[in-house]
Amino acid sequence: MTEPNPLLDFSGLPRFAAIRAEYIAPAVDRLLAENRARIDSLTRPETPATWIKFVAPLEDANERLARAWGVVGHLHGVLDSPELRAAYNANQPKIVQYYTELGQNLALFEKYKALRALPEYAGLTPAQRRIIDNEIRDFRLSGAELPPAQKQRFAAISEELAQLATRFSENLLDATNAFSLHVDERGKLEGIPADVLETARAAAEKDGKPGWQFSLRAPSYVPFMQYAASRGLREQMYRAYVTRASEFGKLELDNTPLITRILKLHQEAARLLGYANHAEVSLVPKMAQTPQQVLDFLEDLAAKALPFARKDYAELCDFSAAELGLEQLESWDLAYASEKLRVTRYAFSDEEVKQYFPEAKVIQGMFRVVETIFGVRIEADAAETWHPTVRFFRVNDGEGRLLGQFYLDPYARDTKRGGAWMDEAISRRRLGGRVQTPVAYLTCNFSEPVGGKPALFTHDEVLTLFHEFGHGLHHLLTVVDYIGVSGIHGVEWDAVELPSQFMENFCWEWEVLAHMTAHVDSGAPLPRALFDKMLAAKNFQSGMQTVRQLEFSLFDMHLHYDFDAGGSKTPQQLLDEIRSRVAVALPPPYNRFQNNFSHIFAGGYGAGYYSYKWAEVLSADAYGLFEENGVLDARSGRRFRDEILSVGGSRPALDSFKAFRGREPTPDALLRHSGMIGA
Repeated sequence: MTEPNPLLDFSGLPRFAAIRAEYIAPAVDRLLAENRARIDSLTRPETPATWIKFVAPLEDANERLARAWGVVGHLHGVLDSPELRAAYNANQPKIVQYYTELGQNLALFEKYKALRALPEYAGLTPAQRRIIDNEIRDFRLSGAELPPAQKQRFAAISEELAQLATRFSENLLDATNAFSLHVDERGKLEGIPADVLETARAAAEKDGKPGWQFSLRAPSYVPFMQYAASRGLREQMYRAYVTRASEFGKLELDNTPLITRILKLHQEAARLLGYANHAEVSLVPKMAQTPQQVLDFLEDLAAKALPFARKDYAELCDFSAAELGLEQLESWDLAYASEKLRVTRYAFSDEEVKQYFPEAKVIQGMFRVVETIFGVRIEADAAETWHPTVRFFRVNDGEGRLLGQFYLDPYARDTKRGGAWMDEAISRRRLGGRVQTPVAYLTCNFSEPVGGKPALFTHDEVLTLFHEFGHGLHHLLTVVDYIGVSGIHGVEWDAVELPSQFMENFCWEWEVLAHMTAHVDSGAPLPRALFDKMLAAKNFQSGMQTVRQLEFSLFDMHLHYDFDAGGSKTPQQLLDEIRSRVAVALPPPYNRFQNNFSHIFAGGYGAGYYSYKWAEVLSADAYGLFEENGVLDARSGRRFRDEILSVGGSRPALDSFKAFRGREPTPDALLRHSGMIGA
């Protein structure tokens, strides 16, 4: 190829319009060759173990590689194609091999240890010292101190784990896309809202079919299960959803053998490092100290939540039998019956609320909250994107200086993996006399506009948007000048959800919703009476929701702590045992939740899913200051920005929380927010 490779252009934002699959291998090969040459130079005896001569050049090299591969990984997640997937999978082993070599490079490890032993170390900034300390810790966790044969085995394990995670994710995406429910009789679709039907009609039309077509992607699946009156069709959709990537579908997409292999490899790697299990390894860089501490935390929450969960479920069963004629409540009835109960009890539906949350108004309202409490300004900006529906924004400080930028990719499509997430395109760092400002990706899977109307969000989707923007703000509002601990870098995994969950709280405030709602037809704001009903229903089934999250967290921790992947017990049997203790609504035997639990098998949350509940304690307690001082209190916002968001990973997360709140965290606010203790 004669034209310059866009993946090697680090002068500004990614050039998405120019990136093609054939550019990936040349860019990866060149960057890896350059980095290895740089490492060879840095590990020579004549290179002094100083920040300027050693750490900074290594950070430069690794940032270039991370930025280029980050763009490739991002496109693999949001705009998958056979060509891109092939190029990604062909080059991923090279990337994994490089980082494994890096983590096991004894000469680099010795240089970092030498730097920490020098007088210069004491004169570095706290952020610089934390980077050095983290690097020394991570070298040990990467097997740098292992003998040669064990190093080689550890490297092979790392490469295979990366490949397995990618396959797990791709299998799930392909299995999700492989199923669709086509209905050609309108009478079978009783109860389904008009906008959902319009989307389904457009999907069928796109495939050249009459009638309506529903998929397993969230914007289609969730409202179908919530509103479809046809119990038979609900069961059909449910079965397809919970058996994705399992033995009940295409053999080549079955994630079951991948799960066993992943668990065995994690166990082997942990023992090579001298740990008893993967959970112990996972917790080394986290706030929690031991797997048993995490299990005690989860079991304590379960003991508090179970009475509420059992009460929630009993009420749902009684209502379903008396009002819906469902004597035996099945898993495919839960969402439908719950919505009917909520409408009966609180006299409103999710669909009614949704009409007041058109996309533009929601985004404008979210920006208003952030601008008010954090003293920034957000405005539309221009950049190349990977899809026509992606938008780009800039964040300025109060004086108009650029702080960061972000892409927003809101809609579901068949080339995008499910869920919602924030990722980084560029991280903040100081380069000589200038600051490289951060850039983030915010990715969701909402329904796109149909029938000439704007996209409408459910309140849960509004919560999701605020959640991901909280992660984005953590990345964008950092003031740390060193990439290793700027933004979300270096933040303990079980604290990284603090800003995201914190932001969700604003979605329950009248002072916020009054300014971010407008009925899609009339333009009228959300009525106060409807908001009061929403607030009254906020903790509707919160007990059931809490124990469901605890079920996932306990399953994850036990899998990686005291489960023998080579033993006679299967992951399914472990999950069934946990459900027998903490679940109130047991799914049918064919449910294969674990086969699509991508958080822990493909998303980095292995032995870390508890982080959501751990960080929820922190976020609820942090939000308590705003409840005390005013929801949109700028002084509290400035304090949160200065003590939590700005410092990134430059100090321990617990120190940042205590600097903000003035004390240790307590779970009282979380229990109160969930309706499990009195106000």
